Amino acid sequence: MSPNTRIQWLHKKLTSNSYPNSHRIAERFGISPRQAQRDLDFLRKNLHAPIAYDSQRRGFYYTEKFTLPLLLSSDNDDLYIPEIASIANTEELAASESIIQMQIPYSATLETSNKLAVMELTPYIKEKCGKERYTCEFHSTEKFIGMLIALEADFRVIEPDWLRERLVHSARRILKNHN
Repeated sequence: MSPNTRIQWLHKKLTSNSYPNSHRIAERFGISPRQAQRDLDFLRKNLHAPIAYDSQRRGFYYTEKFTLPLLLSSDNDDLYIPEIASIANTEELAASESIIQMQIPYSATLETSNKLAVMELTPYIKEKCGKERYTCEFHSTEKFIGMLIALEADFRVIEPDWLRERLVHSARRILKNHN
């Protein structure tokens, strides 16, 4: 995944007040938390993004409205990003959020033998990968976990591990709050 793609994803999360942090970025893109922190630092220092950390929500947010300068993806992105970042008036280069933003979907492999569950998962299913296994894609982790919790069927999250752990954590929290 290119740094440009990570920066665009991070900007979208910051704009939507999702409070991303370096561990979530690292998990999402398969990079180290240190590299994820460098991406945040690049946004703050090179693009002058007004980013702050909210310790209560354990994530970053924009302190004021901010738009990314228009970045065109190419094989030689690394040559142009410093030049674009050095332009003082980024308002002239700003693109509308709908153009500049891109959200790369998460993917997961689920296993279920319940046909009704498969029907409910249809908007997320991208392919069947073996008997009773399905590859799903989703943009919002929270919505996908909510949908999984609402399924009235047995299922297993085969991968990724982080999704299974978040699902188990959510289920434990729900049980704790209702005991």
